[in-house]
Amino acid sequence: MTPSVIRSGAACGAEIVFDLSREMDAPTFRAIERAFHDNIVVVFRGQQLTNERQIAFSRRFGELEIHIVKKYLLAGFPEILLISNVKDEQGEHIGLADAGFTWHTDTSYRRRPSRCSLLYAKEVPHRDGRPLGDTVFASTIAAYEALPDAMKKRIHGLKAIHRYSARRRVPESPRPKLTGEQLAQTPDIAHPIVRTHPYNGRRSLYITAGECIGIEGMPQDEALDLIAELDAHCVRPEFLYRHKWQLGDLLMWDNATSMHLAICDYALPERRLMHRTTVIGTVPF
Repeated sequence: MTPSVIRSGAACGAEIVFDLSREMDAPTFRAIERAFHDNIVVVFRGQQLTNERQIAFSRRFGELEIHIVKKYLLAGFPEILLISNVKDEQGEHIGLADAGFTWHTDTSYRRRPSRCSLLYAKEVPHRDGRPLGDTVFASTIAAYEALPDAMKKRIHGLKAIHRYSARRRVPESPRPKLTGEQLAQTPDIAHPIVRTHPYNGRRSLYITAGECIGIEGMPQDEALDLIAELDAHCVRPEFLYRHKWQLGDLLMWDNATSMHLAICDYALPERRLMHRTTVIGTVPF
C-alpha cells in the first residue's frame, strides 16, 4: 500500500500516513523515502514504537550515529539519544535539555554530517490544553533558490569552516562541557556553502552563524559578515515550517536541506521527552 502524503503548504513539511509498527516492504519504503526527499521534513502521527522499531526504521536510511555526548544515550540502546528537560532523583537531567535552542543543522561539524534525524515524541509538554515546545524548520533549498543571481555567483565554490565547539548555546546551558577527547574527535571541517543533495541533485545553502567560523580563502571580517547574511536569509518567514508536536509523533528531517530551531516555551513540571536517532550521511559536495 502506498502511504498517503499530506503537504503542510509551507516551504517544507508534510505528514505521511503510515503505521510504522507494521512490516514495510521495499516499494513502500521507497515511496516514503521519495516523500521525505520531496518535503524535507515529514511526520508520522500517532505512532506506538518500541526502541527496537525506531532503530530498525531509522537504519533503513543508513548507518546510525552514536552521539558524542555519551551521558544521555538510552541505556541498552546507544543509537537513541534522550532529549529531555526531565530530571532524575539526584536533580540531574536525564537527557539533553537544550538541544536545538539555536538555529543549526545536525552534525555539520562531521566529515560525513547527518543525512537525517528522527525524533520520537514520548512526552509533550502542554499548558491550558495546547502543546508547547514547537520545532521550526527552514528550507535551505528555498532559501538558495531565492538568492539573487549575483549572490549565487559570489558563493559558488566557496567552503565554510564548521567548528563544533563554536556552536551557539543558550546562556547557562546545562549541557556538559566538551572534554579534550571530544574536541579531538571533532576537528574543524570545511564544507561547500552551496551543497548538492546526494539523492535528488537540488542545491541548498549549508551554512550557520556561530558554528561556521570562517570561509576558506576569505578575510575573516568579510567571511563573518557573509556567514551572518546568509544565515539570516535562510530563516526568513517564507522559508519556514513550524511543527506542533503531538504525543506519538515521529518527525524526521533532512539535514542537507534544512536548519531547525527548538522553541523552549515550557518548564518543569511541564515535561518533554524525545528519543532521537541520527543517520550518518555522505561527504558534502
